[in-house]
Amino acid sequence: MAEEKPKQEQKKEEKVEKKPEIKKEVKPEVKKETPEKKKEGKPTEKKTEEKKNEIKDQKKTEAKTTKKKPEKPKKVWDKADVYLKSIPISTKQSIAICRFIKNKLVNESLKSLEKANKMKIAIPMRGEIPHKKNMPRGMQSGRYAVKASKYFIKALKNLIGNAKVKNMNIEMLYISKAIANKAARAMRSTRLAYGGKKFKRTHIYLKAKEKKIKEKKKQVKEKKESKKQEVKEKVKEKKND
Repeated sequence: MAEEKPKQEQKKEEKVEKKPEIKKEVKPEVKKETPEKKKEGKPTEKKTEEKKNEIKDQKKTEAKTTKKKPEKPKKVWDKADVYLKSIPISTKQSIAICRFIKNKLVNESLKSLEKANKMKIAIPMRGEIPHKKNMPRGMQSGRYAVKASKYFIKALKNLIGNAKVKNMNIEMLYISKAIANKAARAMRSTRLAYGGKKFKRTHIYLKAKEKKIKEKKKQVKEKKESKKQEVKEKVKEKKND
């Protein structure tokens, strides 16, 4: 038995030796980047991004400087207007005031209406209307029209404000259009036996323009004034002689 044991051991050793050797594939070692190296890589990326953004900004600024939009010319206004709807005044008096104001300077017409509101000047009217004190020459009949003149004063002040916004010369403004029309009249609460009464309502439209003095007229006026001065000087010289 002692001899058999070594034989078995020899057989086992032979079997072990006969087994083919399995070669293990050796993978290449991958070097792991340390956190310090990763941190070193980030600023390079940031720098490239910053450079790209700078280039884009430069291109935008160059495009803006080269391609400027042409500036639109400012509007030059020649007129200013006001429109008042359904005012509680009589159309007859408003028509008379429009006729009285038309083709006059705005400041002059405003002063005259303020006097009419204080019953110092009467407004000329047509038809069978009684006379009033402080009436201008050649006027047969007229009224003071206190209530109507109050609303017209407001309209003229609004017209002056619109002209200021449009950069117009207020001293040279004159009223080119002044129109008064009837508006829708509501019924008053009265007895039907009296036939029913209606309120007074009118529409007002005022339009103003700048007076343009032509250069030729200015030259003619200057020539006339110069001639008058020369004549006066000659007369004085003759008297002295």
